[in-house]
Amino acid sequence: MSGLSRRELLAGTAALPVVAAADPAVVKRHDQAVENYLKSQVTDPRSRWRGALPDAFGLHNPGTAGGCFEAFTAAFLHPGSKFHGSSELVQRMRLAAGHLDRVQHESGNIDLLITNFNSPPDTAFVVVPVAAAANLLRRAGRTELFTLVERFLKKAGAALATGGVHTPNHRWVVCGALAQIHELFPDASYLRRIDQWLAEGIDIDEDGQYTERSTTVYNPICDRAFVTMAAKLNRPELLDPVRRNLDAMLYLLHPGYEVVTEISRRQDQYERGDMGRYWFPLRYLAVKDGNGQYALLADHFAAGHAGLANLMEYPELSAAGPAVKPVPEDYERLLPALGIARIRRGLTSATLVMGGSSRFLALRRGAAVINAVRFASAFFGKAQFRPTEAVRRGGMYDFRQLLEGPYYQPLDPPRKVRAGEWESSRRSRRRSEICRLEQAASVREVRNGFEVRVRAAGTDWVPLAIEVSLRDGGQLEGCVPVEGVAGAWILPEGSTAVYRAGGDTIRFGPGLRSHSYTQVRGAEPKVPGLSVYLCGYTPVDHTIRFEL
Repeated sequence: MSGLSRRELLAGTAALPVVAAADPAVVKRHDQAVENYLKSQVTDPRSRWRGALPDAFGLHNPGTAGGCFEAFTAAFLHPGSKFHGSSELVQRMRLAAGHLDRVQHESGNIDLLITNFNSPPDTAFVVVPVAAAANLLRRAGRTELFTLVERFLKKAGAALATGGVHTPNHRWVVCGALAQIHELFPDASYLRRIDQWLAEGIDIDEDGQYTERSTTVYNPICDRAFVTMAAKLNRPELLDPVRRNLDAMLYLLHPGYEVVTEISRRQDQYERGDMGRYWFPLRYLAVKDGNGQYALLADHFAAGHAGLANLMEYPELSAAGPAVKPVPEDYERLLPALGIARIRRGLTSATLVMGGSSRFLALRRGAAVINAVRFASAFFGKAQFRPTEAVRRGGMYDFRQLLEGPYYQPLDPPRKVRAGEWESSRRSRRRSEICRLEQAASVREVRNGFEVRVRAAGTDWVPLAIEVSLRDGGQLEGCVPVEGVAGAWILPEGSTAVYRAGGDTIRFGPGLRSHSYTQVRGAEPKVPGLSVYLCGYTPVDHTIRFEL
């Protein structure tokens, strides 16, 4: 197995696409995943890494052994699996459990070789699949296999009951893992630690997002942890933040259920992702609450994200759910805690970031996606437009930024300026020849699209470049290539660009080409993929119409 993400290395279960425990096709797909694990698992008795899977760098993280143990357990126990009762799987389960014992510190923690060492939170991520498998083995009365991971889980429990964390979501991952271990080996210290973390309060804001606002990675991790605690500890109140988060996500959906990632404070910011990782909380609450919108999303992503072990451990997931209901697709919604506005009109989806980000607008029509609209001026190497003021007035969203470019006079009275003191000395110097630039953008919804007006004035003849970043994979017409810059195009004066993808089309213009200086000094690097530039000199007042 290669190319696994960090959390897939830890959980080891993302490659098990099944939809229902009793469906023969489901079990067949699970068996195919098990076959891949069997081919990749290290079996060399001389290797320290036996029992785990290598990643693309030749590293063997403990979570892969935990994932193998869960996958092998589910196949071994399920009567429909071709591996049901397999002695080979028993031997491979022993290898996986042996790896976990071998790499576990005396403290009870494990190392995540790519970044964290003696790590309680990464131990918790490994516990999740291992404890799930242990629970299935205990229910099945397979004591001889259950005991393979008993020592690992008890040592991990002691570590998690005292250990620290790095990030906000780690608290809930640790609590969820402790709830799983407590179900197997009841211990008051586990509950005390869970209550200690919960006493800090659950970090969900008025717009339904956890602290990290990670809509494709850590949101679903938190949601899963709270569902686990609610189920294992009989604390149904812990489902409330999950509901709030899932309800909030309904207004962060693009066509095809891809999600807004501009708000993320983690590694998934601006990355492409969907609601698939939310499958477990979506399905759990769809059945429990009779929520048809959750059911719609859970059904859509079941084939790629429902795990056989989940379905076996939580048989209620396979119960008949409610009739599906459509998610919201026609709205304009301001989300002040997140600092964004969202507009959906069927296949049209817009996200406006209300200050602080250079990517103040993202826009799409079905499969035709504008990743970002942004601009920068060649003003003292610091004029990437990042609005410091953003307001909604009527149907208009206005963004503004004021900049100054001064020069500095000699110190009066004079004094020595040592090497390295120039920057701090500026505060004591008189400023002169001060240049000023006011930059602004306004966005408004119009018939069949949006208009973006870009303005910059205050210092004349400053080169400015507007960037319209397009998702790779479509066809672009009406533009000319920028010499020496891969993936960069200029929209000529008065012209209209046409971008087509997946049967959907966006047209935008008119163009502006007073110069070809697209990679402005001091601006953020070009967004990966295709970028169309409109280039002018200040004073600039140019309106681009996006027809969707």
